[in-house]
Amino acid sequence: MERIGFGGSCHWCTEAIFLSLIGVQGVQQGWIASSDNPSAYSEAVLVDFDPEMIPLKTLVSVHLHTHSSTSSHRMRNKYRSAVYSFGSAQQVLALAIIQALQQQFSETIITEVVAFGSFKLNKPEYLNYYYSDPAKPFCQKIVNPKLQQLLKDFSEHVDQDKLMHQTGSEK
Repeated sequence: MERIGFGGSCHWCTEAIFLSLIGVQGVQQGWIASSDNPSAYSEAVLVDFDPEMIPLKTLVSVHLHTHSSTSSHRMRNKYRSAVYSFGSAQQVLALAIIQALQQQFSETIITEVVAFGSFKLNKPEYLNYYYSDPAKPFCQKIVNPKLQQLLKDFSEHVDQDKLMHQTGSEK
């Protein structure tokens, strides 16, 4: 089992995306700070995954394609586009993966790879936000389109039964 952190958009969206993947054993949603800036927390998730079932390359690719990984918008302090690594080997690998995936994007990827610093878990009522009630307006309007994109681009890595049951999509 390995762990990595991802930030870049709303942690409710990011949590739902990674919870929908085969090989992801758990997702904790909240705020992460990097070790180089320990007081600056951004919305993010910690992902526990089995690299034999879903490699880091796939997780990073999913992350880059499901948020604005090339956009430096005004909300970047709250939604830092980042991969939070646990160890230098993981950091080097994540950087190499992003460099290799750059060819899939017309604009420069701004996603940083930084060392994990600390994590603050969200309040219990906000955990498992999407899967606890996918009928919520936010889930319908904001999360569902991202999950539909996940199904379109990464269907071989998606827990089809779980996601299609929630989104109402047909197989």
